[in-house]
Amino acid sequence: MRNASVVTAFILLGIPHTHGLEATLFVLFLSFYVFTLIGNLLILLAIVSSSRLHTPMYFFLCKLSVCDIFFPSVSSPKMLLYLSGNSRAVSYAGCVCQLFFYHFLGCTECFLYTVMAYDRFVAICHPLRYTIIMSHRACAILAMGTSLFGCVQATFLTTLTFQLPYCGPNEVDYYFCDIPVMLKLACADTSALEMVGLISVGLMPLTCFLLILTSYSRIVYSILQIRSAEGRRHAFSTCSAHLAAILLFYMPVVLIYLRPTPSPWVDATVQVLNNLVTPMLNPLIYSLRNKEVKSSLRRVLRPLGFLPEQLCRSAGAT
Repeated sequence: MRNASVVTAFILLGIPHTHGLEATLFVLFLSFYVFTLIGNLLILLAIVSSSRLHTPMYFFLCKLSVCDIFFPSVSSPKMLLYLSGNSRAVSYAGCVCQLFFYHFLGCTECFLYTVMAYDRFVAICHPLRYTIIMSHRACAILAMGTSLFGCVQATFLTTLTFQLPYCGPNEVDYYFCDIPVMLKLACADTSALEMVGLISVGLMPLTCFLLILTSYSRIVYSILQIRSAEGRRHAFSTCSAHLAAILLFYMPVVLIYLRPTPSPWVDATVQVLNNLVTPMLNPLIYSLRNKEVKSSLRRVLRPLGFLPEQLCRSAGAT
């Protein structure tokens, strides 16, 4: 992928219009990053340690937690380093890796949300056939498929970006290497590539979103056919967390890549939300209203002394 570019390294300028706020941003982003890692590791621990949670829904939630651990790790460590006063330089190869893994993990999550919506569709609309349709083999194929398609999409976008010559300015007006800011530095006409990239970046999330919308339209219709209020409440509660996570994931994607007039400061702010805040909130979204996950977490944390016995008893009574 390396071409004849004379640029061997890039300088990350960081989030626009934040000069003098490095110490504040360092503490804030470090807190987000640490909470993201802890929260997702706890979700993984809760699911792995409880045999009751060894179901397709929690299997896909495990993969989502893995993605949410690595996704912010693409850009956050380097950002925290230069916010603490270290070098802002990133090598050409490092920039390629940042862009590839950012889109690989982002696309994988996008496909994964679609698979999770399909899982809820089968569970609610075809409950008697659920264990047959969502077999261990089917779940493994779907999980590997999300990574495979994510890798294909990321490879295409990375190749599209770095087959251009970079021979002039090397200052990236952003806090990590992403497609829009990298195209501005290319020493060639990028109008055609920008259009191809926009179609590619926009078409994939739009297709996934339409599939998710179709699944949930069928789910809502099936839920409304349930006669008991308790049955409807339980069915809606199992889907509400997933819907909240989907909204948190897709809103930043639309704001960053599909707006006609990009704004560096707005893009960076929304990107931070997408990179750090959403992965941090996902464990809360999936655990706060899920009694099985909360119960498993209590069993895991109680022997370690993180939960007082009185708190455990009161939480168990809820």
